[in-house]
Amino acid sequence: MSAPNQRPWAEVHRIPSFLERLEEEGGVRVLEFVDELVGEGSLPIDPEGVVYHDRGIRVPGYDATFVHEPTGSRGRPAFSLEVDSIGPRNTWAVFDATVSWDFYLLMTQGVAALAWVSDEEYRIEEADEFETKHDALTAGRFSFGVFLYGPEDWTERADQLRQTTSPAYLRREDGSTVVPSTQNEFYRYVDATPTEFRTSGNADSYLGLLELELTID
Repeated sequence: MSAPNQRPWAEVHRIPSFLERLEEEGGVRVLEFVDELVGEGSLPIDPEGVVYHDRGIRVPGYDATFVHEPTGSRGRPAFSLEVDSIGPRNTWAVFDATVSWDFYLLMTQGVAALAWVSDEEYRIEEADEFETKHDALTAGRFSFGVFLYGPEDWTERADQLRQTTSPAYLRREDGSTVVPSTQNEFYRYVDATPTEFRTSGNADSYLGLLELELTID
């Protein structure tokens, strides 16, 4: 299920041809790309860092990079997101590039985000409630994204995870936050194992997630 954001987004802009650009360039760094997209100084915040959003999972990082994967997981074309996460955490996800994806830039007061949604996710999870993908994104209905925060908000999120040996923290659908103390506790909360995440993303196939690495050294 898409993880709802508590705040409706004031601006939602579809990004055309993102995967084509990624294939041409091989890699796209999120902070640099968003700055280029909107123009320097045009974001609602001055980003200090990012937080990767994977359903209810959150991982703070200094930046994140999309990478074109020509052969990809399971022998199919793919793209990945690698998060320069805080501390000795390993955070990356691989997505099926044969799926039809749309990428969006979302902005509202105090935060921006780069989100990507497959046609299948929208059709299965959101189409009954929202007439278009744009409407669903405006309401915060998406499973995958990279949030951009200013110094105070990013530091708060990073510090709460730095005090643990968990690879990530969790945001529940009611908006409350759970910060596991250890990696084992994190995986008990999500009712999975690192191997299940690594081999399938522990996700329904229509989401287009092939692999998810969430560990701490």
